[in-house]
Amino acid sequence: MDNAQLNSQTGQNGGPDPRDIDSPPLISVRKMSKCFHLGGTRIEVLNGVDLDLKAGETLSIAGASGIGKSTFLHLLGTLDRPDGGQLLFQGEDVFQYDHLKLAKFRNASIGFVFQFHYLLAEFSSLENVMMPALIKGDRRQQAAEAAESMLVRVGLQNRMSHKTGELSGGEQQRVALARALILRPLVLLADEPTGNLDKKNSERVHELLVELNREYNMTLVVVTHNQELASYMGRCVTIADGQLIELKD
Repeated sequence: MDNAQLNSQTGQNGGPDPRDIDSPPLISVRKMSKCFHLGGTRIEVLNGVDLDLKAGETLSIAGASGIGKSTFLHLLGTLDRPDGGQLLFQGEDVFQYDHLKLAKFRNASIGFVFQFHYLLAEFSSLENVMMPALIKGDRRQQAAEAAESMLVRVGLQNRMSHKTGELSGGEQQRVALARALILRPLVLLADEPTGNLDKKNSERVHELLVELNREYNMTLVVVTHNQELASYMGRCVTIADGQLIELKD
């Protein structure tokens, strides 16, 4: 798949744009703030940030290290809590949930892919991908069938029984992607998903992200230094002075 094909699938170069659909946002960030204290200094990372994302929309968060990209992604994924503001999923403020309800929501609705795959070395590819379904409470056979299907989809049908150490870096990241998507989440959050990969494997992961976004109509948010990957997304923002700044083509 070439760049023109990828761009047309993500709403660029005249392709369909999820924001054109007359529907309410899947995700709404309202007046979100977050700061850290370092050596007696208050560092304001986010200051009253607003953002709307619709189902199927793609967004890249670009910019230099240390501006708060990963912090914002972790807040979107409810891995951390803001100091102020709201995170609305389908109109409901999920930070009002108690710890257990929030964990169940996160497991069912949000998939994560990180720069480091965080696979469990003692388990096979199949067993790693099964984990979210088992945590959810699915029967083992049901989880195994779903994991097999997803591994086939990412091109690893011949690597299901292999453990992490027997896989290449690109294969490990595709296992991590399959694990993130086994429950068909509404949202996929990816933090530098190709940061440790060579060009060939990076391109393969880029293609998969775009294809799976289209197939599953999942909202995709990617933190990346990779300008090629960022260009595949329908929108691109950066963070400056605690605010989201939309970058134009």
